[in-house]
Formats: sequence, structure tokens, C-alpha cells
Amino acid sequence: MGGPARGRGIRAGIRRAHYVARTQQEPLEKPHLSVTQTPPPRPPKGPTPAAAGGGDKVASLRPPSGAAPAGPQVSAPGKPAGKPAGPNPGPNKGPNPGPNPGPGRTPVGPAPRPGSGAPRMASGARLRRRHWSVLLSLVLGVFLPVLVVAGYLWLKAADQYASTVAFSVRTEEAGSPLEGLLGIPGISGSSSSDTDILYEFLQSQKLVEDIDAQIDLRGIWSKPSGDPVFAFDNDGTIEDLVEHWNRMVKIYYDDGAGLIEVRALAFTAEDAQLLAQTLFEHSSEMINALSAIAREDAIRYAREDLNEALDRLKTAREAVTKFRNQNQLVDPSVDLQTQAGLLGTLEAQLAEALIEFDLLATSTRDDDPRVTQAQRRIEVIRDRIDAERRKLGLAGGAEGGADVYANLFGEYERLVVDREFAEKSYTTALATYDAAQAEARRQSRYLAAYVKPTLAESSRYPERVVLLGLSALFILLVWSTLVLVVYALKDRR
Repeated sequence: MGGPARGRGIRAGIRRAHYVARTQQEPLEKPHLSVTQTPPPRPPKGPTPAAAGGGDKVASLRPPSGAAPAGPQVSAPGKPAGKPAGPNPGPNKGPNPGPNPGPGRTPVGPAPRPGSGAPRMASGARLRRRHWSVLLSLVLGVFLPVLVVAGYLWLKAADQYASTVAFSVRTEEAGSPLEGLLGIPGISGSSSSDTDILYEFLQSQKLVEDIDAQIDLRGIWSKPSGDPVFAFDNDGTIEDLVEHWNRMVKIYYDDGAGLIEVRALAFTAEDAQLLAQTLFEHSSEMINALSAIAREDAIRYAREDLNEALDRLKTAREAVTKFRNQNQLVDPSVDLQTQAGLLGTLEAQLAEALIEFDLLATSTRDDDPRVTQAQRRIEVIRDRIDAERRKLGLAGGAEGGADVYANLFGEYERLVVDREFAEKSYTTALATYDAAQAEARRQSRYLAAYVKPTLAESSRYPERVVLLGLSALFILLVWSTLVLVVYALKDRR
């Protein structure tokens, strides 16, 4: 009996496969018909003829006698779908006869049992041990660290107060008096180069050291106890203090407009305002120093020229004084005029003596004493004229090796020319120096604060929500990367 039963099971499977292929090619619905699918009746639990014969257990595709056929029930137009259309005296016999399932109807019902020859459906996915491991790592590697960060931010982190100060470096160029008369105002603007220097100065170690020495910056930032992240360790080095400065003092620089805004944080509102005010004062001192350096550079060369001209003038005057002391002459030109006048007088007296001698020679004898006296007088006057001429350097040579008036006068003129040149040089240098000072005063730099240091009324820092969100995102990214790496390593094994 096992052989025929096995053959019937195989033929039933082949018929079912042809039936399914044929139903997939035909449409499910027809015009003017409503389809109602009803589950087929459960097959009887008794042994099949194949099982009774001891063969393989193969489910038969033929429904039992008296059972409703599996498949959709088609109701006529105008009748509600899902209700039976009544007794159907068709070829099917039984207590509840109905329409035969057409060749284009797919029977709907539960999945076939194992061993029936039909394909098995896939079962639902189940959680395995690796899935539980990933969930556990998510809890321990993401949720728990995020909770720790949130607990620290809201329970341990100290409140911080902010003070804001904003300023700009201004350059004033005052106009000249002529421009003032013409109604041209002075020029005011911002210096970008000085602002760049100030921006770097605000981040320098020198500024941090000066402010720490003035207001005890270490003590201000180490006030909260039990806050290892936002509080400063009072035993830290200057490098640690500079690093903490960059965290607590934020500098915003608009290089296009030349504006600088500084936000200083501290654990009390008064300390934050004091820090901002001290920072502004040191910045103003630095800009004033830059202005003084620029002013000094502008007048330095003019001052050097003035000092050189002054030294030259001193040397020339000292040379004139030394000449006067050596020759006992205040002004050789005056003495020369005096000597020239004396020589002219002697020349006149000589002319009178010669005239008198000629008169005596024509009117008296040769042995007349008056003639002898007249001759003697003429000789004395001539000797005096020669002496005066030699004194003035008009007769060549000097008596006793002494300098004649011509040499003295020439030396004096040289000294006077040097002195006059030195005086004119000094006058020019002094005028240039005064002009340089005036120009330097016209171009002045100063630090203008358009926002004074503010006093906070409430704590806005640290930004706990933002810090928590960034921390959670970072932790999640790290965890995701590690999970992907672990799974990639597993797949390569």
C-alpha cells in the first residue's frame, strides 16, 4: 500500500503546482462581481488514507465531501458581499453546496503543515545575543556618560557671570589753522594696524601677568570648590593661567570695522565687571604708549637735527669768544675803522706840514731854525704814518711778529660767518622741530569704548543645554564608530 499512496501524493503536489501557476496568470476579480474570501474548513485530524496505508504523509488537494470549497465566494450583482448566495444545486453534493472555485481563484487559508509538500513561510526575527550586547553597550557607552555629564553640569558646575566691554582704536588728525579758517574739520578714523596690535596684546602673557598682579586673577577664578573643569587650580603655572584666560575671556574682532568686543567670565558679577574694567584700562595704556612711540618717531629726526645745529652754534660762539680774548678785541672792524681814521688824520697833518715847510723855504734862509723844525715835524709825521700803515698791514710785514689788523680782521670775519651760519641752521632746525611737534599733536590715538563694562544680574554661563547636546553628540559618534569597527572586524573573520 505504501507505493500507491506515495504516487498519489506526488501527483497531488504536481497538480497543486500547476494550479498555483495558473491562478497567478488570471486576474482575481471579474467585472460586476464582488469577491469575498472565506477561510477553508480545517481538514479532519484523522489519519489520511496514505497514512493508513503506511506510506508518506501527503495532504490531498481534494476537499472532503460535504465541506465548502476553499476559495472566494462570488455574489451576484445587487447582493451584499460576504453572505452566502443560498443553496446551489450544482454538481457538488452535500449539506451546504456552493459554487465550485473557478480556475482563476486562489484559495486563501492557513499555511500548509509540514510534510504536505507546500513551501514553508519565513518565521519572524528574534533577538540574539549580539543584539543584546549592542543594547548594553549603548546604555553603558552613551546613556550613562550623558547622564554623568548632565549631573555634573546641573549639580557641580558653578554659575558664571559675564561682563562685556567693546572699544575701538580711534585716530584724530587735527587740521592746521588755515584749514580751520576755511571751515575744514579735522579727520577722525580708526587705525586697523593699531587694532590688530591690540587684538594680539589681549591674548598675550604679559597682559595676563599684569592683571593677575593687580587684581589677583588666580583668586578670582579659583573661588568655587569642587569644580575641576571650570575653576582654576591656584597652584597652576603662568602657562596654565594663560590657557584658562583664553577659556574665560572671549575676544570678538571685526577687522573690517576695527571693532573689538570682549566678554569676561567670573563666578561673581562684581569680579567679572572688575576684570573687564581692568582689561580696558591696560588696553588704553598700551594704545597711549603706541601713540607716544609714534609721536616720538615723528619728532626724533627733527630733534636730532636741532641738537646738531645747537652744538654747531655753541662751537662757533666759543671760537669768537676765544678770538676776542686772545687779541683783546671786541670787534676788529671797529678798531680797523679807528685806525683808518687815525691814518687819515696823520695824512692831513703831513700835508699841512709839507705846505708849511714849503712856505718857510721860500721866505727864509736855509739856516733858519723854523725850517729845521718843519723838516723834523714832517719826518715824525711820516714815521707815524708808516707805523700805522704797518699796523694795518698796508706796508708789508708786522712789527715784532704781531698779527696785523688785516689778518685779525680776516680771521674774525671767518668766525663771524661760521657763527651766522650756525645761527641760521639752528633757527631752521628749531622751526622744523616745532612743526614736527605740531604735526605729532595733530595725529593722536586713543581707545574709545562704545560699550562700558557691564554688570550682570543673572548667570547665563555655562550654557548647560548646549554643552550637554554637544557632549551627547560626540559620545554617540564615538560609540557608533566603535560599533561599526567591531562589526567590520567580525565580518572579516
